[in-house]
Amino acid sequence: MSLHGQYDDQNIFAQIIRGEAPCYTLYEDEHVLAFLDVFPQSYGHTLVIPKRSAARNILEIDADSLSKMMVVVQKLTAVLVAELAPVGVQVAQFNGAPAGQTVFHIHMHIVPRFEGEALAVHAGGKAEPQALAALQARLLQRMAG
Repeated sequence: MSLHGQYDDQNIFAQIIRGEAPCYTLYEDEHVLAFLDVFPQSYGHTLVIPKRSAARNILEIDADSLSKMMVVVQKLTAVLVAELAPVGVQVAQFNGAPAGQTVFHIHMHIVPRFEGEALAVHAGGKAEPQALAALQARLLQRMAG
């Protein structure tokens, strides 16, 4: 898919926002939703999306929605680093299929990086639901504490 086109309101993130598809929510307010990636590239891989913007990429999102997303990205990056103690953390956003975008609803990836561990291929393997639920509980507890 190119950088230009129509927003598909049946994409998986739009379905998640409407409550039509499940997710492992870490944060939600009226503007932003963050959840664990079910096809993680590393342990703790988190996605942050705008809820009120039908933007496919960074070229289409309004500055206010983008700012609200980035505040949550920063907050959750700090939570992931504090709880999982990675040696690094990758924050990424892709625009268009040639750049690696697979879901055409703008989103940010927070990917903890651990010593000696290569990134898994995105969408190469689905995480176990029990593992995601346990990690979700752990991170929510960290945020509540």
